Amino acid sequence: QLQLVESGGGSVQPGGSLRLSCVDSSFSLNSYTIGWFRQAPGKGREGVSSISANGGRTNYAVSVKGRFTISRDNAKNTVYLQMNSLKPEDTAVYYCAAAVSPVLNMIEYIYNYWGQGTQVTVAS
Repeated sequence: QLQLVESGGGSVQPGGSLRLSCVDSSFSLNSYTIGWFRQAPGKGREGVSSISANGGRTNYAVSVKGRFTISRDNAKNTVYLQMNSLKPEDTAVYYCAAAVSPVLNMIEYIYNYWGQGTQVTVAS
């Protein structure tokens, strides 16, 4: 089964950038929709962005639209989330998840596999 691993989190100042990566070392991701979710302290998990298996379709939460870009390189079996113009409210644990469904709606129950999460902290 898939074992997703996120990386690239860290601490940055407001306005800074980070690039998160999601990989699976053993199995191909190229047939899966991939979503990024985040969970801030005291809040539920929310969808951030999603991308279709072939990278042809993407979806973004309103709160990150224009600042974040999701992409994938199936040759490298990697999905990325480029985060620019980061704000303190972006602080959260970020998770990648994989779904067999082609639907890009960021609904948790659609996603079959989840990574362990990576911490993103945006503060002065």
